[in-house]
Amino acid sequence: MGTDSNRRAFVLDDETAVRTITCRSLTANGFDPVEFNSTVPFLTQLRINPPDLVVLDLVLGQSDAVEMIYHLESLKYQGRVLLVSGRGEGPLAEIHQIGRAHGLAMLPPLPKPFRASDLRDRLNAVPETRTAPPPTKQQPDDPPMVDLAEALDKAWLELWYQPKIDLKSLTVCGAEALIRARHPEHGIVPPSALLPPTDDPLYQPLSRFVLQRAISDWRHFAEHKMPLKLAINLPVSVIYAPDFVGYLRQVLPKDPKFPGLFAEVTEDDVTREPEWVREVAAQLKLYNVHISIDDFGSAYSSLSRLLHLPCVEVKLDRSFITNCSSDQQKRALCRMVVDLAHSFNVSTCAEGVENIEDLRTLRKMGCDTAQGYLFSKPLERHAFVEKLTTSRQAGFLPAAPGATRVA
Repeated sequence: MGTDSNRRAFVLDDETAVRTITCRSLTANGFDPVEFNSTVPFLTQLRINPPDLVVLDLVLGQSDAVEMIYHLESLKYQGRVLLVSGRGEGPLAEIHQIGRAHGLAMLPPLPKPFRASDLRDRLNAVPETRTAPPPTKQQPDDPPMVDLAEALDKAWLELWYQPKIDLKSLTVCGAEALIRARHPEHGIVPPSALLPPTDDPLYQPLSRFVLQRAISDWRHFAEHKMPLKLAINLPVSVIYAPDFVGYLRQVLPKDPKFPGLFAEVTEDDVTREPEWVREVAAQLKLYNVHISIDDFGSAYSSLSRLLHLPCVEVKLDRSFITNCSSDQQKRALCRMVVDLAHSFNVSTCAEGVENIEDLRTLRKMGCDTAQGYLFSKPLERHAFVEKLTTSRQAGFLPAAPGATRVA
């Protein structure tokens, strides 16, 4: 590649006028440009002496920028890549992401027509490179797998709570109970290192533990003037067990302040047994326990078909929530779910809210509730009470009985 005083650039574009303007602008910005109108000489020269910068048009006669990205990746090209096109920002953004996905150092794309100052801004930008994928194998810092049967037997299990926020009042209206194990050697172990497949028979004793502990913790919260509605995660296989409803009937509090429970079942579980879910949901309602469809969107089921079931809430999967403020497709999907759910008198909850822009977008579209690290990470029982108590003492008074203002 060229030195800093004589940086080299290859310009591949089948429009002569555009190549000329681009090369002049590159020269003015300290580059020594070489122009190409076809791919064969471009690739030949790139193999021999790769430049510091490659400027690509999206459509190149008998080829295109995506094909060139594949070639650049196979040649292990280490320089920067700038896409230019008059086809609009949408195609530019899509192919820019393809370049990133293939490990290239992509500069912000440049729509045609452009000014010399626009090109200069792109050349001065920091290139975007591919984010490393999550490791597929356990790394040294990953929590070790813990045997659930041993955790149950040795009383290592705990419930931690993540607050659920009413998006109209921005108050805490409930909480989701999340399983953790406090291992004597490894410390706090998350569900990913603890839970077996959903059809494992250990879910029967695990779910009874979750139900008992959640009710015990609800009483603790109520004593601190926080009678919140809690949500617990239950596989359909557990709810389907012949003695589950009878057991539930025995353990639920008789306290008139008890607001009931959400039983969160996954979308995948619901779609496998829709008729049975309809029946059991009607039965659970008799005891103020309501079905919430968790991780909606992960199985890509028909929303209208799901909403004909007697559920009271749909929780949008975090994959649709993250960056919904800037991603037009995600935003449109979230709005569609919210609007259709409301037409069935079903509430919507956004999972995994982590930035203020997404929160504003969700509030604007009328999403009912949300949870995520923007508000709070999951907390063990005493820390959860302390956080909510501190919020109230800071002046965020409850907007309604059982609701606590978010600090």
